Parts: sequence; C-alpha cells; structure tokens
Amino acid sequence: MKITRVQTLVLNLPMLIDGATPMLGGRPRTSIDMLLVRVDTDGGITGWGEAFGHRIFPATRAAIDTLLGPMCVGRDPSQITAINDESQRLLHGIGRNGPAIYALSGIDIALWDIAGKVAGAPLYRLLGGSPRADLPAYASLLRYGAADAVARYTEQALARGYRLIKLHEITVPEVKAARDVAGAGVPIMVDTNCPWTVAQAIEMARRLAPLDLHWLEEPVWPPENLAGLAEVRARGGIATAAGENYGTVWEFRRAFEAGAITYAQPSVTKIGGVTEMRRVMTLGEAFGVQVVPHSAYFGPGLLASIHCIAAMATESPVERFYCDFADNPLGEAIHPKGGRIAVPQGPGLGVDPDPRLLEKLRTG
Repeated sequence: MKITRVQTLVLNLPMLIDGATPMLGGRPRTSIDMLLVRVDTDGGITGWGEAFGHRIFPATRAAIDTLLGPMCVGRDPSQITAINDESQRLLHGIGRNGPAIYALSGIDIALWDIAGKVAGAPLYRLLGGSPRADLPAYASLLRYGAADAVARYTEQALARGYRLIKLHEITVPEVKAARDVAGAGVPIMVDTNCPWTVAQAIEMARRLAPLDLHWLEEPVWPPENLAGLAEVRARGGIATAAGENYGTVWEFRRAFEAGAITYAQPSVTKIGGVTEMRRVMTLGEAFGVQVVPHSAYFGPGLLASIHCIAAMATESPVERFYCDFADNPLGEAIHPKGGRIAVPQGPGLGVDPDPRLLEKLRTG
C-alpha cells in the first residue's frame, strides 16, 4: 500500500457563547480554527490527522502542502517511525519546533489512524491496550478576566459532571472565585501561559498557595527558561506543569533533568504526533514524572490524545477545552459525559470526520 495524497483542510468552528466572550491568544475569540490532515492510500484507506491550528495554521499548512506532504507521497504508510525520523532529520535545519513539527504531527496522527484501520483495531490497542473504557476529563476553562464569569463557568462545569477544573487566569480574585464555587474537594489547576519573570512567578505562587492549586502551569517567560521554572517549583510551594510549547522528546528530557516540572504536558498536534508522544510518555515513566497531555483541540488530535492516555499504565485525565459548538465534525466523540470521556472503540482513531460538516465548516 502506498500514500497517494496528503491534503490539508481548514475548518472554523463558531462557539456557542452565552456569557462573557473568552480570550484566546490575547484577544476575544468567538470561533476555533482547526487544521485537518487527510492522507489517502491506493488501498482505499484514508487516515485523518490534526496539526496545531490556533492562529498559526497558514504556516503549518504551508509546511505540509509544500514540504512534508509531497515527501510522503509514494511511501508505505506503515513505515510510521521511519517517516517520522526522516522528516525530523530533514527539518532540523529549520528547527524541530513550531509549524514544521506541527505539520509532521498532523501527518503522523493520520498514519497511526491508517495503521489502526488496517489492523481493524482501535489505536490504543496498537499502543499497548487499556483496561479503561473511559477516562476522567477536566474542564479547561478559557480566560475571562472577570471573577463573576469564572464563578459562573466553574459552576456550570461542575453541574455538567466535571470534577477537575483548569483556569487560564493570571490574577488572584479570578482563581479565588473558582475555589469559592468549587469548594475544598475539587482539584483546580491554573494555566497562566508564560506571563511572569521568575521572581514574579514565585511571588504569585505564594499568593495563590492558600487556594490549594493542583498545579501552576507555565508561569515563567520564556518557556525555555527551565532553570527558572525549577526555581518556581522549588520555592513557590505549588507543583508545576509545562510542555505544550516543547518540541520533541529532547526538550522534555532537559526539563526532567532540570527538575522543572511535576506534570509533563506534551501536545500531540505540536510535538511530532503519536510517535513522539509515546517517547515522552516512556521518558516520563523513567523520570517519575506524570504525563498529562495538553489537548486544546477538537478533532483527530483530541482522539489521538485519548488513545495515548488510555494506553498509559496509570490513569491520567484528558484536557477538554471548555467550548460548546453548534456543529463539530466528530459529534459526540468529543463530549465528556459525567466528567468522563469515552475511549473510541472503532478502528484507528475510532471516528472519522462527518463529510457533511466538513463541507459546512470548511474555510480553506
């Protein structure tokens, strides 16, 4: 079997918003971009992948359409590790992070989808199997910048059955609002998206410590400052989490060796796909660091994350970005029930995008 075509599709998913308009990338957002990757074969089997799409999809799409996609045409899709390795060697001159690795991620996910379909088995079985039919999900609230909005959405998420809440706030009153609503028994995480110096991050960690946070995520700018992040972990009094901005397993190795993070957060659409995600999970086991993948997306990348987590030896939660949509191409597969999300049981990723909704939501 040979790869005959690698195609990119851009979707835009309008959000259903019944309160404060959330912030994404520093500005109000009312929709989410999705960059899908479709890999066709001469055996009639199609694989679906997703490359990181928020705000950066034109560059990622160009890397797929002009570089990696043509390189894959004519290859045996079962040679996943070889294709990933050769691609990384090809890309090293332009950097093994950013749009080029995002592009590889989307293709790699699609190749694993094909592998599962050829085997007639869900992806998690190819990755080692799982005793779990579903996984805990945490509501990853967007940034609202107002305590009343945070309280409202926290209450709503708890009413929907979530028992873990993540905020994207950077001031104490908003975090306190969530804790006041959730009470003492609900784990609350805070993702700050790299806003502070090391000294500022330590000060904020100490101010937030009375609110009993489960972790403090990416508190230091720049994210490459591993020594600074390790200092925050040691002196701030709160466990640290990071990794969505790391490219390849080697950046995680440096973070683990620096003692910088308690929770590792590789993003399957950014790090090199399922192939590189598995390497990070293996390394995390060796270093005793819990891997809790970042999954702020709603397509094949979310499905791939679920399968990778399901195949882990210990249970880990799935991040579910807290957005509602009138339409999404994966239907109920992306919706947790009672705070848990099902592990898809169909072959490959388990669910293909709905062609009718692809047509409706496609913008490019």
